[in-house]
Amino acid sequence: MHSNKQTPVKYYVGIDVGSASVRAALVDGFGTVVAHADQPIQIWEPQPDHYEQSSADIWAACCSVTKKVVCGVDASQIRGVGFDATCSLVVVDKQFQPLAVNCEGQNHRNVIMWMDHRAVSQVERINATQHRVLNYVGGVMSVEMQPPKLLWIKENLKESCWEKAGGYFDLPDFLSWKATGVTARSLCTVVCKWTYTSDGGWDDSFWKMIGLEDLVKDKYEKIGNHVLSPGESVGKGLTPEAAKDLGLPEGIAVAASLIDAHAGGLGVIGADVKGHNLPCENQPITSRVAMICGTSSCHMGVSETPIFVPGVWGPYFSAMVPGLWLNEGGQSATGKLIDHVIRDHVAFPELQSKAAASAHSIYTYLNSHLDLIKKSLPVGFLTVDLHVWPDFHGNRSPLTDLTLKGMVVGLTLSRGLDELALIYLATIQAIALGTRHILETMQAAGHHINTLFLCGGLSKNPLFVQMHADITGKPVVLSKEVESVLVGAAILGACASGDFASIQEAMAKMGKIGRVVQPNHEHKRFYDKKYKVFLKLVEHQREYRSIMNSF
Repeated sequence: MHSNKQTPVKYYVGIDVGSASVRAALVDGFGTVVAHADQPIQIWEPQPDHYEQSSADIWAACCSVTKKVVCGVDASQIRGVGFDATCSLVVVDKQFQPLAVNCEGQNHRNVIMWMDHRAVSQVERINATQHRVLNYVGGVMSVEMQPPKLLWIKENLKESCWEKAGGYFDLPDFLSWKATGVTARSLCTVVCKWTYTSDGGWDDSFWKMIGLEDLVKDKYEKIGNHVLSPGESVGKGLTPEAAKDLGLPEGIAVAASLIDAHAGGLGVIGADVKGHNLPCENQPITSRVAMICGTSSCHMGVSETPIFVPGVWGPYFSAMVPGLWLNEGGQSATGKLIDHVIRDHVAFPELQSKAAASAHSIYTYLNSHLDLIKKSLPVGFLTVDLHVWPDFHGNRSPLTDLTLKGMVVGLTLSRGLDELALIYLATIQAIALGTRHILETMQAAGHHINTLFLCGGLSKNPLFVQMHADITGKPVVLSKEVESVLVGAAILGACASGDFASIQEAMAKMGKIGRVVQPNHEHKRFYDKKYKVFLKLVEHQREYRSIMNSF
């Protein structure tokens, strides 16, 4: 007789901390999201360009959503936990309690968010050093990275914060510490945001040159002197306290974490593409770029040898896929920009009421409205006289100029829904044109890219996806699971559990293709012209500045 007894399904928990919410998913060994939950987290903006959060609020949200996704599941089937998060800076005192990163002394606000731009003068001074570590961030450090934020704290909160601090964590590493009690850092975070190098570690001369020699004196204890590869098991797994908080068994494996964009890349870039007639089939993974589209967007490309791309972060060794070098392009405002453009328009209340009446989201309604007004034209051609430069929050890549401002050219006196729909379309096109600018810069430096893999909230918008295919001229692959970032976090937990031999094996097994969107090559001439206009816009902005600076 044959036994009908089946092997119990193995599950992994992925926990993702985004800018505005925390999400968790229960994922099986085939990459299927079995359960999903999310919870908002608070953001404080005490003054312009200052964005703060609370690590206690974030951890509480992690616990809440995790308990929801594992409710009713046999605990013995849950094998591992993986965290990813935004690359925000968490500060704790010598007792590892939250420490204020603000002049008001509000200790619960102990996180400087990734998108915080308070350290502009500090990053300018750091970049003026032209230190060799800057070669690994595209030649110019971003204000969104951690050294300028640390310098800002020392110069502005020396007594209240700098001298009292017991540790500075990237948010993903703070989460693995909360889960395990181990202060180890992920190679991903320290290489990508702190100037650690995988071959040489910390560079004493850099920290001394920028005025943070204190960190060298304490042997980097406050920022991490124990570094693990992403997916490596941390300590002895979940502590009893963390296990109780999360609703998980004590001791289950916890993985060294990833930055959220890198988890998204892990969740999509290694998927099996056989049978989809894609140019990257039978090509190495280096022919792919993973684009993670949310509040901001990140463009993750890997290579077998280091490629130095002006204005693009990296090359970072083993920061996402072990054994490969990573370059990371990015746009500081994408989802946030689209939302800003829509909600600030005078016709927004009309859009809200009509979308509600039709039981659709405002984005679905706008996409349908564009189809109504296009007449015989392709939708994209509606913006022949309307152009947007999308850097309302500065340019991350490839111009690395955080002082750039947004531009809209071609406005009329129209105040209705038609105009709102057109500005919405032009903004999406501008984001796609920015992606093309990044990809062309990467290719000019030596990358060979033929396919885009999209994930994140904006990948749910068919107009956003089609514009990226048409404007870049490359097919776009969408994951079977929309929550690819959570799949990437779960892949980390799967590796930490020992159920997979490597990150690469887990990526191939757990990453699944859902749909392919091909570019419409008949529209190439139009978008080539739009791209020329796009590049002219920044030329003109710099020309205007030159004129005004002459006073």
